[in-house]
Amino acid sequence: MHRNDLIDLNAFLTVAEARSFTRAAAKLGTSQSSLSHTIRRLEARLGVRLLTRTTRSVAPTEAGERLLGTLKPAMENIGTQLESLSQLRDRPAGTMRITASEHAADTVLWPTLKKLLPKYPDVHVELSIDSSFTDIVTERFDAGVRLGEALAKDMIAVRIGPELRMAVVGSPAYFKGRHAPVTPHDLAEHRCINLRFLSGGGLYAWDLEKDGREVRVRVDGQLIFNNVNMVVRAALAGFGLCLVMEDHVQEHIAKGRLVRVLEDWCPPFPGYHLYFPSRREPSAAFTLLVEALRYRG
Repeated sequence: MHRNDLIDLNAFLTVAEARSFTRAAAKLGTSQSSLSHTIRRLEARLGVRLLTRTTRSVAPTEAGERLLGTLKPAMENIGTQLESLSQLRDRPAGTMRITASEHAADTVLWPTLKKLLPKYPDVHVELSIDSSFTDIVTERFDAGVRLGEALAKDMIAVRIGPELRMAVVGSPAYFKGRHAPVTPHDLAEHRCINLRFLSGGGLYAWDLEKDGREVRVRVDGQLIFNNVNMVVRAALAGFGLCLVMEDHVQEHIAKGRLVRVLEDWCPPFPGYHLYFPSRREPSAAFTLLVEALRYRG
């Protein structure tokens, strides 16, 4: 079927339903003379008269009624299919790749994803657990999660979590016969459990702050891990002090299994932000995810 056939058939359907060239022309956004020419062209091509015209009305002929009976449901079906395609376009779908630390994935991303994804079966998420500073553009990630909102100029940062705090803790058994540290400098007299970064291989320096004064301390001890859960287990076993996210040890502190020290040197700091390129055209799925993660506390 030629493209003009569809145009002509739609013109006929509109006139036949409106029973008026004037009303049909207004609906189609064309002139009466142009619409009349279109109908005559269709009739000439088919070799039959489709409409009976009088000075007061327009009515389908027998051939016109037959064509109308076939054409109307066909056009309605096409309209329904086009609407369904539009809904498919607007319905969130696709795969998103996100890089985040284990803590961010566990405390922020996963709680949101496990509620969101069952409602949107066409949305897929690949979550890469990595504590390193990942170039999301080079590595082809859609977004990354990072502490704070200090990012490159071409990135957008959306806050997705509350403020966080660190905690210095040790077991009651460790503190037997020892004085608790009062200042960061006292840590030199204590055994501490070190954390090694997965990327770069460096040991994590303890960043502490009080009244705007920042102190960066290198600690020493018998044990080094590259996993926070193992650091906490070692602290529970009495091998020394550790510095971890507060929520990792809150329950242990509440139940007396760990004792918190240097609390006044651990102020709150900006929590997790989702970052992504400002130049990207967000899909419906990505926009959905961002809004679901956005922190509103």
